[in-house]
Amino acid sequence: MELSDRILVGKIGAILRQNEQTLSVAESCTGGLVGMLLTSEPGSSKWFAGGVIAYADRIKTDLLGVPPEMIQEFGAVSNEVVTAMAGGIRSLTGTDYSISISGIAGPAGGTFEKPVGTVCMAVDRDGSCTTAMKHFSHSRSKSREVVRKASASYLLAMLYSKLREDEKCGYS
Repeated sequence: MELSDRILVGKIGAILRQNEQTLSVAESCTGGLVGMLLTSEPGSSKWFAGGVIAYADRIKTDLLGVPPEMIQEFGAVSNEVVTAMAGGIRSLTGTDYSISISGIAGPAGGTFEKPVGTVCMAVDRDGSCTTAMKHFSHSRSKSREVVRKASASYLLAMLYSKLREDEKCGYS
């Protein structure tokens, strides 16, 4: 784990622990990397409830409640789908916050509209969701790991920003 990720996860954990809040995650392209980063923090069991690796669309629909029509219309890599994934995992686990991620890690699978490296992420707090669609650069030889690591780090930064914003607004 990168030092910057370790520091960020420590800060995320401190805020959640201090405010007695919980977190869950729904992952696709990262295949459990975000959950691994979160649980690397000692004491994370106090604030991390768990997650789902929803790699197949069937798991997104059957377990997380993403409407199949949404995946057909927007694609599994879309802000609409990660919003639904985040809401689904939050409902499933009963957490205060949830995060989700879906993308094209490569080396194949990209399209003109959504090339390899395209990743969508969401941070949900009680149904209020922030999303981002990013494109992470890659090289053919290392594209999967580069995309997976960069997107996991970006999602953690999004979560940290949301937690800080909520604290400032008195939502703790």
